[in-house]
Amino acid sequence: MADDRWIIVGLGNPGPEYAGTRHNVGQMVLALLAERMGARFKSNRTRNDIAEGRLAGQPATLARPHSYMNLSGGPVAALLGFYKTPPERTVVLHDELDVPFGAVRLKLGGGDNGHNGLRSITASLGTRDYYRVRFGIGRPPGRMDAANFVLRDFSAAERKELPFALDRCADAVETLITKGLTEAQNLYHTDPPE
Repeated sequence: MADDRWIIVGLGNPGPEYAGTRHNVGQMVLALLAERMGARFKSNRTRNDIAEGRLAGQPATLARPHSYMNLSGGPVAALLGFYKTPPERTVVLHDELDVPFGAVRLKLGGGDNGHNGLRSITASLGTRDYYRVRFGIGRPPGRMDAANFVLRDFSAAERKELPFALDRCADAVETLITKGLTEAQNLYHTDPPE
């Protein structure tokens, strides 16, 4: 029997060499949410590290797939099967090149916009109908390849702003699961405060 649980997935790559990179910002927000829940991550047979508890009063499971970003779909599908949770009770946190640094955008469904983690999840779930909370990382400078840019650490200037931006993104997730998509979009689809 499925409950009213939310599954919140933070995308990223495993290993300390990727921990601070732009591509792992979904996992950074997830760590902040776990802190807010007072929950610890533990390994689960679905090939995810999970933390369970209540987030903003809602039953929630936070998940970090053990796989690399481009193969996130298998662990995410296994987790939804394990909890018997429908895709529309699933939130995926990820980096987004086409959103200015620190800005947050939320949506339900839609394309993957070239994001291989989303492409893998959509293929494994057989649907695009899950929530996405997109953390803006901006475009690479000059002619830098996007694939190289996402695997780099944040700049010194960005690192100063990062805690505030991560906090705002975590607030957006809480608003999404308690008040719905429209309210979350109305509150957070503004550019971050200067």
